[in-house]
Amino acid sequence: MNIASLFCTNLWPDPPKFEIQKADIPFICFRVVTRGLYRNLVVDSLRKNIDTCHRTGIEKFKFEVVTDTALNLNASLFVREIVVPKEYVSKNKSLHKARALHYCLEKEINILSDDDWIVHLDEETIITEGSVVGLANFATKELGSLGQGVITYANESVVNWWTTLADSVRVAIDSGLMKFCFQKLHRPLYGLKGSFIIVKSPVENALGFDFGPRGSIAEDLYFALEAWKNGYKFNFVEGEMWEKSPFTVADYIRQRKRWFVGRMFTLLSPTCLDGIASTCGFFGQLDTEFYIVQKEQNVRERSTSDVV
Repeated sequence: MNIASLFCTNLWPDPPKFEIQKADIPFICFRVVTRGLYRNLVVDSLRKNIDTCHRTGIEKFKFEVVTDTALNLNASLFVREIVVPKEYVSKNKSLHKARALHYCLEKEINILSDDDWIVHLDEETIITEGSVVGLANFATKELGSLGQGVITYANESVVNWWTTLADSVRVAIDSGLMKFCFQKLHRPLYGLKGSFIIVKSPVENALGFDFGPRGSIAEDLYFALEAWKNGYKFNFVEGEMWEKSPFTVADYIRQRKRWFVGRMFTLLSPTCLDGIASTCGFFGQLDTEFYIVQKEQNVRERSTSDVV
């Protein structure tokens, strides 16, 4: 699919431009999940990201910081802090980030309407003007129910060159494999990252994140498969966001280990099996359509030869 992307997508696009009127942009909620251990990092990211939104010219937005430990952020029109109570337990006893994300969807916590959009970010994610434009175009034109864009890792100060170089592979995958799957097939055949995701509010409310303990390890992938199973359309978001790679090789290995275990649990889940069946049906449909077109073409050719 990386090779297919070379021929089917633009790998060197121009910076995205507004394709809509700014007044028509719906409300966008940037949702940041954190354990609350690095307050300065969260505050610095918020400051940069809010400034970027203002420079871009969008007005209807808010950053929701969902944290296990209170950060005591300054009250603002553009910032809302949500502290997940220690005693909170979801129906399926989900853990970690999935637990926090599902808490945001509880009726007494959720303040979003069905016309709003949610953008998921990590605590260190830095949005760019291009990504804000891409998100605004995506949401206003409703190019899909869910979308994802490219994340790059060497834009600001680099803490560890080894892990940053290793993450460069992810940039290639985002720009090739993931872009092709989302933009051309509209399906998450490769999965979904946990950041730079845009989801329409009613879609997230319908799916939730209450996937249980095993589904909580790679909640982003599980969420993508649930959305796919329920027939929601995926698409690609123009622009890029910035993140930092793990600071140490040990952190990098632990991160990959968690991803591997989470993907294995997801692979063995009923949701994944339904996704595989959907994939087979999708490609089977393509084969059937190709066969019908070829058959009709052969019939026309025979009819023409008979007339001659």
